[in-house]
Amino acid sequence: MYKYLLMSLFLITIMSCGTDTDAGEFVVGSDYLSVSNKVILIDTVTVEMSTINFDSLVTSGQSRILIGNYDDAIFGKIKSESYFQLASDHYTLLSEGSDTNAPNYVFDSISMILKYDNYYYGDTTKVQTFNIHRVTQKIKPNTDDDSFYNNSALNYSSEALGSISYKPRPKEKDSVNIKMNAVFGEALFQKLKKREITDFETFSEYLKGLVLVPSTSNNSSVIGFNLTSKVRLYYSKYQGDAETSIVKDFTILDASKQFNSISLDKTGTLIQNLPVSSSNLSSSLTNRQGFVQSGTGVACRIDFPNIKQLKYISDKGSIVDAELILKPVNNSYSEKFPLKDSLQIYVADKLNRISGMLLNSAGSSVYGLLNKKSDEFNENIGYSVSVGSFLQKQMLRQSDSKSALILTLPGIAKTVDRLILGDQKNSNNKIQLKIYYISY
Repeated sequence: MYKYLLMSLFLITIMSCGTDTDAGEFVVGSDYLSVSNKVILIDTVTVEMSTINFDSLVTSGQSRILIGNYDDAIFGKIKSESYFQLASDHYTLLSEGSDTNAPNYVFDSISMILKYDNYYYGDTTKVQTFNIHRVTQKIKPNTDDDSFYNNSALNYSSEALGSISYKPRPKEKDSVNIKMNAVFGEALFQKLKKREITDFETFSEYLKGLVLVPSTSNNSSVIGFNLTSKVRLYYSKYQGDAETSIVKDFTILDASKQFNSISLDKTGTLIQNLPVSSSNLSSSLTNRQGFVQSGTGVACRIDFPNIKQLKYISDKGSIVDAELILKPVNNSYSEKFPLKDSLQIYVADKLNRISGMLLNSAGSSVYGLLNKKSDEFNENIGYSVSVGSFLQKQMLRQSDSKSALILTLPGIAKTVDRLILGDQKNSNNKIQLKIYYISY
C-alpha cells in the first residue's frame, strides 16, 4: 500500500510539472490514477550485448604497483609488470650532509621492500615469483603526452637484480623483502660515497628506474603494493671500535613516473577475435555472453536498438522509470574471482567514444549495484541499473544516432577484476529490462 501512495504522489508531480523524472520500481493501482492515464510495464524491448576493447588505459598516477600473472580459462593469460622511477630526499650518505667520515663507511646490502595495499586477484595460496630488472631508458612518456598506459613498455636489462618466490599475504600488514644483487648495491654505494651522485639529475642518469617482472613459471595471482614501497641501502660506519648501522631509502616520489604494463593474451578464448576499439564483438559470437575486465580495457556494451518505437505507444507519454538487470553467468565467479559490489556505467556513441558517465534526471552518476542475496540457483544475484532518464532521452531523440551504455568495473586502470554477463538469449542468466511507461 505504501508503494501505491508513493506512486500516486509521484504521478501528481508529473502532471503538475510536466517534466520527465525518474521514479523507482512501482506497482500502480487503478484507484490512484485518472481513468485516462495508464501505466504499463514493458519487458519485451530488445537489448543487444557485445564486448569491446579500449585502445588503452592510463595506468600512471594510479598509486598502485600491480605485479603478477595468472591463467584464466575464460579470458586468457593476464600479466602485469610495474615500472617506476626512484628518488631520495638527499644524496649524501648521512642526512646531515657531511661526508668527512666517508672512508669509514662500508656497504652491507641492498633490498627492495614492497608494502601490500590490500588488493589481490587470483589464487594467493600458490607461490608467485617475480624479478627486479634495471630500466635502460628514461621513464618519460611519449612526446606531447603526460601519461603511461597499460600497453606502455620500456627497455630493461635482461639481468635480474633480485628475485623472490613467495605466497602472497595481501591482507596482512607485513611487507615483501627482496634481497637485491650485492654488486649493484656496492656500485650505487660507491657512487654516493665518492660524490659522483649528488642530486636527482645525476642519480636518475645513473639509475633510470626499475621494473618488476613476473615469472612465466608461476601463474596464480596479481598483487597490489602501495607507493610507500622502497629500495633500502644498508651500510655501516666504523669509528674506532664502534660500528653504527645506517640505512638510506630510495622511494617513488613521483606517482606519474610509476605505471603498470598490463597485457592479455586472448589466444584460444571466446574473445580472441576482439576487433579494434571502434567496433564490437556481438554476444551472438561469444556464447551469449558479454565480458568485462579491468586493466586490459575489455568492456561490455549495451544497445537498445528499438527504443524509439516506444514513443508511438500514445500521443502523450513518457518513461517513468526503467530498470536494467544484469546477471553474472553461473560458475564464472568464485572466491578467487569474486563479484565486485558495483559497476561503472558510461554513455558512448556508435564508435565506442565515451561522452561521460550515465546520469539520472538529477544529474548524479548512476551505478550498477549488486544484489548479493543468493538462492538455490543464484537467480537473484545480479546488478541493477536505473536507466529511465537515459531511455527517455533516447526515445525522444530527433536524430538517427543512438547512444549505448558501456559497462566497466571500479578501478578500471589499476585492477584486473573481471566479469561475465549473460545476454537476452542466455539460457540461464538473461539480461532483463523493465520499463514503466505512462500515457496521459
